Amino acid sequence: MTILEIDDKIISTEILTECFACDLSVCRGDCCVEGNAGAPLNIEEIDTLEEEWDNYSPYMTEAGRRVIENEGFMVVDSDGDYTTPLIGDADCAYAFRENGVTYCAIERAWFEGKTSFRKPISCHLYPIRVKKFSNGTIGMEYHRWDICNCARECGKKMGVKIYQALREPIIRAYGEDFYNELDKAAKFIEENEE
Repeated sequence: MTILEIDDKIISTEILTECFACDLSVCRGDCCVEGNAGAPLNIEEIDTLEEEWDNYSPYMTEAGRRVIENEGFMVVDSDGDYTTPLIGDADCAYAFRENGVTYCAIERAWFEGKTSFRKPISCHLYPIRVKKFSNGTIGMEYHRWDICNCARECGKKMGVKIYQALREPIIRAYGEDFYNELDKAAKFIEENEE
């Protein structure tokens, strides 16, 4: 894996070179259902989830609301990280289904103007996974998951790189200047591969 450094971030160049574009018509939102733990949360998001509860909880399933009431807005996974609670060992507690597709209740509330919180940044940035090191450096890598094979195919057809597909969440997390630096680096890599 090749990496580059921008500011205090170490980035896998796969984020700039690999294609990706979500295709809900094929994957059906399985990223909110599959896996061995919920979505990673940062401490600020836990407070926001609690503060915004009344705004997004009507979009949740009854089972999801019960999980939150019993377990709280987050749980600690086997690695000691804060994550979203799960219903059993499957669905994120914040997920719901509509016409066979799994969606985020928080994001639905956001789309309908009920909350200012879009969804956890780890969900918004996926398939980029972020790790913060003890020295403050941030690592960004491409997380490959079989359920996203259709997103890789769709991205190739559309000619969309991961960082391009995730422009909005990257800017949300790190600002427009950082995104522009990623774009410059991607163009430099592309020009030097020819």
